[in-house]
Amino acid sequence: MDTLSYKTISATPATAKKEWVVVDATDQVLGRLSAKVAKLLRGKYKPSYTPNMDCGDNVIIINAEKVSLTGKKWTDRVYLRYTGYPGGQREFTPRTLLEKSYNKSVKSGKHPLYIKVVKGMLPKTKLGSKLINNLYVYNGSEHPHAAQNPKVIDINKLK
Repeated sequence: MDTLSYKTISATPATAKKEWVVVDATDQVLGRLSAKVAKLLRGKYKPSYTPNMDCGDNVIIINAEKVSLTGKKWTDRVYLRYTGYPGGQREFTPRTLLEKSYNKSVKSGKHPLYIKVVKGMLPKTKLGSKLINNLYVYNGSEHPHAAQNPKVIDINKLK
């Protein structure tokens, strides 16, 4: 047996094949959808997955406002943020973050609810900060990334 032919192949920035994919969030549960999107961003569905590299896809989520949450999580779930000052703890519910996404002050493609949820599922390192920039979320069915020729995938087919 020739052991030299069994080399572990690690992806590099030159060999990583990044694609653009579109995911429709209509009638999807937020947490389950976000877990699959985090795996897409990380590149775990690819055979060339390398843990320390950005080898994942660029993900576009459309129809973000049509996502669902089970139970009374729209109002009872609480996300916390701390400003760094005494008494600076802020509370948000998923409903308020969804309403915040309609403001003109929020950058296009950066939906506060999805950024909060997906960011919690990525590594808490420089790599995680880099990966979250590959996520683009839009409330409607239109997106400005048609020039990248994204392919539409069915998120329910992924495990």
